[in-house]
Amino acid sequence: MADLPETDGRNLVELLDMLRPIPEPEPISMLPATQGWVWLGLVVLLTLAALGRWGWRRWRANAYRRAALAELEAAGDDPAATAGILRRAALVAFPRRKVAGLLGPDWLEFLDRTCPGAGFSGAAGEALLRAPYREQAPNPELTRSARHWLKSHRPGADA
Repeated sequence: MADLPETDGRNLVELLDMLRPIPEPEPISMLPATQGWVWLGLVVLLTLAALGRWGWRRWRANAYRRAALAELEAAGDDPAATAGILRRAALVAFPRRKVAGLLGPDWLEFLDRTCPGAGFSGAAGEALLRAPYREQAPNPELTRSARHWLKSHRPGADA
């Protein structure tokens, strides 16, 4: 203990002046300590990029759905407009050769097959079949079925 300065007989100010600052530790590096973290970071970035690309492609592929739903809202409950909107959306989503020639019960069966639960086998389907040829009263049930089909149909379904 010989290298400690003498503190006997000193006042508080002198003692405080004798204090030395505490040495600061070395700064901690922000770089990963191992290569595993670098590889994990790259995998996470690539996964995020792939998910972003998948989401973008899906969003663009469903543009026809958004347009058809907006048109359906603008048409109100008009059965003739609803029939045209459904036909155009089906022509975009499915191969033309499988959709363009469908009429009557075959058209309704196609709509029900590509979106189970759409409800075109009942009164909504009958109104849909008559809509292009005969003026009809607004039909909220048909609009509900069409909205469900537009939101839920599966383009990859057996058409």
